Amino acid sequence: MVTPREIKIFSGNANQSLAKEICQKMNIPLGNALVGHFSDGEINVQIVDNVRGMDVFIVQPTASPVNQHLMELLIMIDALKRASATRITAVLPYYGYSRQDRKVQPRVPITSKLVADLITTAGANRVLTMDLHAGQIQGFFNIPVDNLFAAPVLLEYLRSKKFTDLTVVSPDAGGVERARAFAKRLNAALAIIDKRRDKPNEAQVMHIIGDVKGHDCLLLDDMVDTAGTLTEGAAALKANGAGKICAACSHAVLSGPAIKRINESSLDELITTNTISLDSKQQECKKLTVLSVAQLLADAITRIHEETSLSSLFV
Repeated sequence: MVTPREIKIFSGNANQSLAKEICQKMNIPLGNALVGHFSDGEINVQIVDNVRGMDVFIVQPTASPVNQHLMELLIMIDALKRASATRITAVLPYYGYSRQDRKVQPRVPITSKLVADLITTAGANRVLTMDLHAGQIQGFFNIPVDNLFAAPVLLEYLRSKKFTDLTVVSPDAGGVERARAFAKRLNAALAIIDKRRDKPNEAQVMHIIGDVKGHDCLLLDDMVDTAGTLTEGAAALKANGAGKICAACSHAVLSGPAIKRINESSLDELITTNTISLDSKQQECKKLTVLSVAQLLADAITRIHEETSLSSLFV
């Protein structure tokens, strides 16, 4: 494919601060688009800049309010397609509905697949995302998907911390591969929390597999939503004699009682990234450290535009 001559980056209302930071890293202006609402609540979009024949990227994580931000993304894609953009890449630092990726009960939807179909049908030619909840979501698309990892950003910060006999802890069996990869790069031990989830957003810790007594612990997950799993895990680690307890995640959803739970928990620090824009209440969390993934996304966008490899970003 011939590389388009010009590149444009646009943003909806989901995380404009991240989009502006990406543009600063790339030394280009943020594209001019009007994304508002009609009086009845319908979303109104106008792409002000000329995009004919251009390589266009839309930075729009589908975080809360998920449905509004998803519709903004779809309408922006449609507007850019009708404005004759050569290629449209949907940049979703956080992919909403990613937890509904399979049928776990009878008569339930696979909404991750539905959202993939919507983005493709709207006219996206490619998707750039980060730390998908499940890798198989890439297969739900019939267009190229690049799934980045926040690990380089998190690891750089974690290596600057002074831990004593660090143990990386997976909060469940599904996260063992991710925890093992971090443990290897941090030269740390590995532990697993065996839990039983009775219903969504509620988890009951059963027991810990591995030695954490006297060790500093790092709880690792891809996202933190209501923080029930995280805080129960921290309490279990503390009860088993762990020292300092930190947690790290790529996506800070932080809904419902999350902030209260984190502030009152045994956690010393929650390390996350800015894939999701935090509101003023979430920013009040005293234990929260937010790292920027703007440079990582800027590098990925540049390489997609220039048709070069992304895998070398994670060597």
